[in-house]
Amino acid sequence: MSIERAYWENDATGLAALIDKGEITAAEAVEAAIARAESVNPKINAIAEKLYEQARKEARKGPAGRPFSGVPIAIKDLAVSVAGVTIHSGSRMPPQTADAESFIVQRYRDAGFIPVATSTTPEFGLRLVTETERFGITRNPWNTGHVTGGSSGGSAALVAAGVFPVAHASDGGGSIRVPSACNGLVGMKPSRGRVPLTHDAMESWYGFIVQHAVTRSVRDSARMLDLSSAHDPLSPYVARPPRISFADAAEQRPKGLTIGVFRRSPLDLAVSTETMAAMDEAERLVREAGHEVEEIDLPMANRDFMADFARCVASAHAGAMRVHAARVGRSVLGDLERSTRIMARFGEIYSGGEVQAALSRLQDATMRLLAETDRFDAVLMPVIAHPPLPTGGLDSTGMDLASEIILDRLGWLGSTRLLKIPAFLGQLMDQSLKFTHWPAIQNVTGQPSVALPVYLTGAGLPVGIQAVGRIGDEETLFSLAGQLEEMSGWLARRAPLDVPA
Repeated sequence: MSIERAYWENDATGLAALIDKGEITAAEAVEAAIARAESVNPKINAIAEKLYEQARKEARKGPAGRPFSGVPIAIKDLAVSVAGVTIHSGSRMPPQTADAESFIVQRYRDAGFIPVATSTTPEFGLRLVTETERFGITRNPWNTGHVTGGSSGGSAALVAAGVFPVAHASDGGGSIRVPSACNGLVGMKPSRGRVPLTHDAMESWYGFIVQHAVTRSVRDSARMLDLSSAHDPLSPYVARPPRISFADAAEQRPKGLTIGVFRRSPLDLAVSTETMAAMDEAERLVREAGHEVEEIDLPMANRDFMADFARCVASAHAGAMRVHAARVGRSVLGDLERSTRIMARFGEIYSGGEVQAALSRLQDATMRLLAETDRFDAVLMPVIAHPPLPTGGLDSTGMDLASEIILDRLGWLGSTRLLKIPAFLGQLMDQSLKFTHWPAIQNVTGQPSVALPVYLTGAGLPVGIQAVGRIGDEETLFSLAGQLEEMSGWLARRAPLDVPA
C-alpha cells in the first residue's frame, strides 16, 4: 500500500501506530499531509496559514515514543496561538502574530502532534458557515457545492478530505458540532472547564466557549481529550475528574442506558425531513443497543433563551472589538464584514445591567433544564436543521438583506435605536441561526455533547446528530458514541473527494 493511501485510510491512532512500528516515518507522514493539502485544498479552501517548513523541521527532530509522535494536525485560526504564526480570525482586520503557545497547542506538541497548517474560520467565529471576505468559501468535501459548517469549518473540511486525521476546534455556539454534523465527523464539545483556554484567555463569551477537536473516530476524540484535559489554576472553571480515562470509556459498550430524545426547534423554525430521518436512525440504533428511550420536551429552551444567548454573545463580541481597536490604534469596525459589524453594534446597545440580567435568566433556565434531564444518561437532539446548505445559503437576501443594509448605513445612533426593537433582534437571530437551532443550549449549560455521524442523504450529504450528557460526564457519551459508531459502520464511510489509488 502506498504511503498516500495509508495516510488517507488511517485515523490518528492508526497512523501513530504505523509510525511507532517504523512502517511510516514522521517525515513521510508530514510530506503526505503537505502533498494532500496542496492537491485538495484548491477544491475546499480550508487552509489559512501553511506551516510546512516548520513542520518538516519538527518531523526530522521530533522524539518518538509519544502517543501521537509524528502525526500531522491543523490548528484553528481563531483564539488559539501557535508561536510565531499569524492569527487572522477569518477577518480583514490587521492580524497579529502569536509570541507564545496556547495550553492546548503545547499539549498537542507534548503528545507528538506536528502542526502543519491553520484552518479557516468565519470572521471571529460568529457564523455557522465558513465563508469570509478574507479567505472566501470553505467547501464540503462530500460535495464542494455545499457548506462545511462553522465555525470550525476549515478544520472539519481538512479532516473529512483526508488532509489531516484530526484537527483542533472550538465551540461557543455549536462550532465543533455543526461542522462535524456537516462532514460526517465526530465532534465532542467537552464540559465547561475540561480544557483550559490559557494562555489566550481565562474564559471567553462568559464561559460559553470550549476547545477540543474534530476527528474521524471516537477513539481519537477520546484519546485527545485525555491529553488536553487538565486543571489550570488560571481557569475559573473546573470539570470533575473522569472516573476512568476517556480512551477506556470509548472502548466500553454500555448497557441499559436511559436516553431522552428532544426534537422540537427552540426557535420554532422549520426542520427538514432529512434531519428528522437522522434522528429516527439514531433512535433506532440506541433501541437496537437495548437502551430505554423516551421522547421529551424542554420548554425552557425557547426563543427567549436563544435571544438572551444572542445578547450575551453580541456584547462579548463588542468588547472584543474594543480590545482589537486598542491593539490597532483605531476603530476596526470598517474592516469587518457587514453582519459582523452589525453584531458589534448590537452588543454595544446593552448596558452592563441588561447583559447581567440576560445571564441570570440563562442561569435560571439552565438549572431547570439540568433538573429536567438529570434522570437521562444522554439526550439525543439534532445539530443542524437541514442537510449542509449550498454555499452562500446563509447569505442575507430580500428583507433580511435590506434590513442589514439599512442598519449598516444609518450610522451608530440610528442603527442602535432600530436594534432595540424586538422584531429586529428576532429577524437577525432567525437569519443567523436558521441552519442550526440546538447547539447553543449546551454552551450555556456547560454540558458535554458529542456530534455523531448517523445518516447520509440521498444526495450523499452527511447529517449528524448530537448526544448530550450530564455535566462532567464525557465518559458515558464516549461509551455510547463508540457503540453507535460500531453499530452504524460509519467509520468506513469517507468523503469521495480525490480518493488515493
